[in-house]
Amino acid sequence: MVEIRGRLGEGDLLGVVRAAFGERELVSVERLRGGSKKGVYRLVLDDRTTSIAYVWNAEENYWPDAASQDQNDPFGHADGLDLFEAAHAALSSIAVRVPRVVMVDRSRSLLAGEVAVLEDVRGGTLEALRERDSRRASRVLARLGDVVRAMQDSRRDRYGRPGVDRAGDTDPVEQIVLRRALGQLAETAARVDRLAAVEHRLRDLLCERHAAVAPRTEYGFIHGELGPDHVLVDDHDEPVLIDIEGAMFFDVEWEHAFLELRFGSDYPFFRRAGLDRDRMRFYRLAMYLSLVAGPLRLLDGDFPDRPVMLEIVEQNIDRTLAQLT
Repeated sequence: MVEIRGRLGEGDLLGVVRAAFGERELVSVERLRGGSKKGVYRLVLDDRTTSIAYVWNAEENYWPDAASQDQNDPFGHADGLDLFEAAHAALSSIAVRVPRVVMVDRSRSLLAGEVAVLEDVRGGTLEALRERDSRRASRVLARLGDVVRAMQDSRRDRYGRPGVDRAGDTDPVEQIVLRRALGQLAETAARVDRLAAVEHRLRDLLCERHAAVAPRTEYGFIHGELGPDHVLVDDHDEPVLIDIEGAMFFDVEWEHAFLELRFGSDYPFFRRAGLDRDRMRFYRLAMYLSLVAGPLRLLDGDFPDRPVMLEIVEQNIDRTLAQLT
């Protein structure tokens, strides 16, 4: 079993609790599973109330240093308190429910890393709710569909992350997706024999689908990785978005390619008129390649939930190859 690193305990996080809540006692700390770029900890206080601490530092980040650091790159490094705060503010401004922020600290004096203390939304994930109560989950999904459409209706004429001002001329988003997908195809073909055998066909298909995409100059606000595991459910059955650091203005079809993959038979809750069919066909293929390359890269390190990542890799190899039929 791979050792989970970055395990902080009561002694490590007591200073964070005192900064957020004053002279309160920290009874226990639980590191929650699932994070690959930050540590997520549940803090239990002496009156049994709970909060969540996000910790961003090198020990909590399982990803290798392969992501672009270019602030103009919408697929670049999506980590840290600055991106979290900018996304949180942007989502809150259009009435999207996100966990309430109690305190942030970027001084690195409380512990080795940036920290945010948040409301603890105790209803669990939408993913878990779908498994145990489909009727209630449908109610949450309907509300989530409205949230996603409201986000995508928030428009601007520049793509990129909130709080990041792009400098100079930049490529069209579909060109960025093509360049990234071709790189990921080469990367995965070098590691997966089934993809290596059809690499040239997949390269031609990517270029063919890219060529069919017409230019665009307006972009909607998307989460970037909105699966049911990135949605919590509050006491009023309202969806609460988490893992928001990658939120950005982009082609909404990119989000829809991910939504239809992650929500499957529940995707109709998210449907909207006016999606570009050519973009959807191109982005599906690019998305599947991304979901092979990314997990394989993560598995080069010591990420602990390896069977989950391997399953994602296998599923998306199959999805990629199905695009050729």
